Amino acid sequence: MLDRLAHRGPDDSGSRIVGGHTWLGHRRLSIVDLDGGHQPLGGTAGDDDWSLVCNGEIYNHETLREELPDASFGSSSSDSAAALAVLRTEGPDGLHRLRGMWALCAATPGGRFVAARDAIGVKPLYWARTDTAVHFASELRAFHPDVQPSAEIFPPGCWWTPEDGLRRFAQPVPEAAGDGWGGVSEQVVEKATFEAVADSVRRHLMADVEVGVFLSGGLDSSLVAAVAADTYARQGRRLKTFAVGTEDSPDLLAAREAAAFLGTEHHEAVLDAEAAARALDEVVGCVESFDASLIRSAVPNWFLSELAARHVKAVLTGEGADELFAGYGYYHERYAQPGELDAELRRTIGQLHGLNLQRCDRVTMAHGLEARVPFLDRDVIAHAMSLPASVKGLEADGMEKGHLRRAFAGWLPEHLLWRRKEQFGTGSGAESVLSPLWETRITDAEFAAAVAEDGAPELRSKEELGYYRTFRAALPGVRPEAVLTRFATA
Repeated sequence: MLDRLAHRGPDDSGSRIVGGHTWLGHRRLSIVDLDGGHQPLGGTAGDDDWSLVCNGEIYNHETLREELPDASFGSSSSDSAAALAVLRTEGPDGLHRLRGMWALCAATPGGRFVAARDAIGVKPLYWARTDTAVHFASELRAFHPDVQPSAEIFPPGCWWTPEDGLRRFAQPVPEAAGDGWGGVSEQVVEKATFEAVADSVRRHLMADVEVGVFLSGGLDSSLVAAVAADTYARQGRRLKTFAVGTEDSPDLLAAREAAAFLGTEHHEAVLDAEAAARALDEVVGCVESFDASLIRSAVPNWFLSELAARHVKAVLTGEGADELFAGYGYYHERYAQPGELDAELRRTIGQLHGLNLQRCDRVTMAHGLEARVPFLDRDVIAHAMSLPASVKGLEADGMEKGHLRRAFAGWLPEHLLWRRKEQFGTGSGAESVLSPLWETRITDAEFAAAVAEDGAPELRSKEELGYYRTFRAALPGVRPEAVLTRFATA
């Protein structure tokens, strides 16, 4: 299983048998405590001590070090040691204290075990319960083919133990979120939005290595890049930014202009039609999905990640802003009432782990690169979802996310700050490169037969059928309804 996940952690590997009943394995991408972060952590204090493997980043680890006993962290100063300290002092009930993107498994020689995943599901986790064992992995491809039919999504915001079963410790949208802005001026609300987002970006730069930014040229990534560039400049450093697209595509040109304005060290990957077509099978196998829109955006991200991994080990992205601030057109076309819009935003935030976040994690980790999502910080979600839905409506000219744009007035050139949204696959030029391929590769008769086949999942286009065939070849035993959010029944 570790060999199949070598791409996720090219820097180090570790494993341990705990108490004769649990095997823990870990592939490490070294970001924090480069020398002392080898995993599994712990397991040095007797039969009741936890051994832990953790994937991701825990951004409040320094705060937890001030709150929990020093001895509970052991000798490691890595952020994952905070998860170990919480388990040692409070058990699984304390996992709600971890802030960040993470998935973990831990066991004691005495027979205790716990698996858990962050509230949004930024970091992936799957499990497969068979007659003889319970298996856990960060990607479906890690499971043996005989185990794949049992694989399911491990739900975000939950922990599981053999004794207590599955328990929820956090919702995707924090419970405290609610409308508390009555009578407050627009300027005050905008300032609060700016502070919530900017503070999160700064915290997400936490690392012992250099962190870059995926700069698509759209609003969300440009705002992240603006704050990150400012933060690095105050430290005497220059931010690295990365963009991808076909030659002279709208996103590539806008990203180039934003980078020049922000003074970043900018790098570009030009998307080539033949290279994109050649990469399709690898990208589909990597993303572990056949959703056409997801794959279409994953292809340029694949080349972008390949480029960025040559320069940095971690990047910030703009994922999540559209779900928090109603950036997609369909929100306004279908949900005219504020209550309806709020409900739909909450629903889509809860589905992100199987859609954009899945694509974001897979294509970056395939190249040993960590992607961080500051818009999906718990504080930012709580703030954004406390805003009245009316704040997230369209401007008089039909522009989306006017509130967020005004909150960052002056941080970008005006025409970039108010640039209209394009989906990444469209703005990068990927759609024009990929979609036409399938009209020549799959006939109408083939598509009709595939759609009519017993047991076949819903396939919406020839393009999706092409991706489904690759998905099935890469993961022959996996059940789409158990591992893909689009088809999940529970």
